[in-house]
Amino acid sequence: MDLRLAGKRALINGASQGIGFAIAHTLATEGVEVLISARKEEALKGAADQIAAETGQTVRTVVGDIRMLDSCNAILAAVTAWGGVDILINNDGAPPLGPALEFDDLRWSRAFEQNLMSVVRMARGVVPFMEVRGGGSIVNITAGTAIQPMANFGLSVATWAGVIGLAKTLSIELASKNIRINTLCPGLIETPRLDRAGQADEAQQATSLKVQEVLKTIPLGRTGEPREVAAIAAFLASPLASYITGTTLSVDGGGNRSLL
Repeated sequence: MDLRLAGKRALINGASQGIGFAIAHTLATEGVEVLISARKEEALKGAADQIAAETGQTVRTVVGDIRMLDSCNAILAAVTAWGGVDILINNDGAPPLGPALEFDDLRWSRAFEQNLMSVVRMARGVVPFMEVRGGGSIVNITAGTAIQPMANFGLSVATWAGVIGLAKTLSIELASKNIRINTLCPGLIETPRLDRAGQADEAQQATSLKVQEVLKTIPLGRTGEPREVAAIAAFLASPLASYITGTTLSVDGGGNRSLL
């Protein structure tokens, strides 16, 4: 299917691996010019080279850590130098796992910066360009736990819930500018973060056991793949989804049993 995205420009954060990489690859396949960011330069370059080789698109890169104000500013400076974007994909890793009340103020502050303030800063930076370009689309990548919490995911749940609230508010405030914003909540997806849940740390091992329990309850009976999340993100970013904004969508094999 032609998503009518050819010639558009997109910024995808956290794109050196996992879901972010898959989204960048999918958009590039659709003819989108992509600017990708990640914290590690070598991994970022490798991702850019692979996307370029497999899609034929020129891929721009900017090294940045969206947990940090200076890095957010550096990424947005690259967007400015490029002349703006039509699509923003807010994506990154996630804060540490563990009992919510055992994290100190510093850990909570870092989670707030990583998950919520990064979205605020990125949106604040790109929206003026989108307005000039006639509109745009913002897609936030959170997790299924943001709407169906699990023990030991408290840092992520609390801060991503803020992202969902922010997105709903912005969908109202930005609609007159033809700028849409939607949020995806992936379930168990084969990413490095899911792999880390099985490492030696006690909280992570407990989480791994919980993940295995959750897997048994997924109607489709399997974990998802990054490309499956990427396909939905690309659709939401496209003109084909022009009447969808303010939506929070589970991509979880049917795991979320909520009616809403």
